[in-house]
Amino acid sequence: MSARRLRTIAPVRRSRIHECGLTLAEMLVALTVSLAVVLGAGRLLALAGEAYAAQTEASAIDDGGRYALELIARAVRQAAWFDPAQAGGDPAVLPAHLAGLDACSLAKTTFGIDTPQPDAGNGSDVLAVRFPGAGAAPGGDGSVLDCAGFAHPEGEEGWSIFYVARNADGEAELRCKYRGTSNWGADALVSGVDGFQVLYGVDTDEPRDHVANRYLNAAAIAGLDAALGLGADVEALHRQTYWKRVVSVRIGLLLHGARPTRREGGALGYALLGSGYAPSGAVDADPGSVLHEADMPAMLRARERRLFTATVVVPAAMP
Repeated sequence: MSARRLRTIAPVRRSRIHECGLTLAEMLVALTVSLAVVLGAGRLLALAGEAYAAQTEASAIDDGGRYALELIARAVRQAAWFDPAQAGGDPAVLPAHLAGLDACSLAKTTFGIDTPQPDAGNGSDVLAVRFPGAGAAPGGDGSVLDCAGFAHPEGEEGWSIFYVARNADGEAELRCKYRGTSNWGADALVSGVDGFQVLYGVDTDEPRDHVANRYLNAAAIAGLDAALGLGADVEALHRQTYWKRVVSVRIGLLLHGARPTRREGGALGYALLGSGYAPSGAVDADPGSVLHEADMPAMLRARERRLFTATVVVPAAMP
């Protein structure tokens, strides 16, 4: 190969050598772009994880809330059941099948709602339903069940009592208290309870038309009974008590998730009994009917939270 040919090829080879690889500036740009992509992907992954956690918590809350409302509604409807064999077939002399307490909790093993305990959850209420059993002993025919799923035979009175108490970890939970064969018991229905509120639709008409004219809390109904002036006359109270005028029950249940999933919390408020409910006066005052996240402990403000409400009509057969 001639010298002139070599001189012609050499510059081309040198040019190709200089074109291989990246300059320092190009490398820095590439690293910056790659880092931005990685950071963006990481951010998207974190957001997806947060959304998944929030969805999981919301789903668990929805399941628990629906389950609790279904059990309460079934129990309230059983309040209409009357056993003709009781009290010689006269329902007027029997105690009311519905009862309640405001802003208190209950002991697990005491009779019914006779021994109220200090409030365990933002002024949460107590709802008690009593009903006669059905079918032959010992297990009945299964047509009436308490809130724990146990059947009661004819001649035995069953109870379904809903209240809020705290477990060993300090978590508020909605419990079902029931009457067993030898003693009383209580089981947790759903945990993470911020508040449980109950109102009672009272038919004040004469004659009664089974339509609620007023919605009152348990303390207000107790005040109306006290105003009857019957004193210790239990039979007269059973005949005239306003608890036997309850034709519907309104329920508000506020639940929160098991872990914080919201970036910010503390700004929301919840009217458990509806925005139109405005109790007033010493008797009608209803603590816990409105709850604000700002008033809750800091560890609870960033939790997922859902409000469940329902109004259950008591069948007209209620004595």
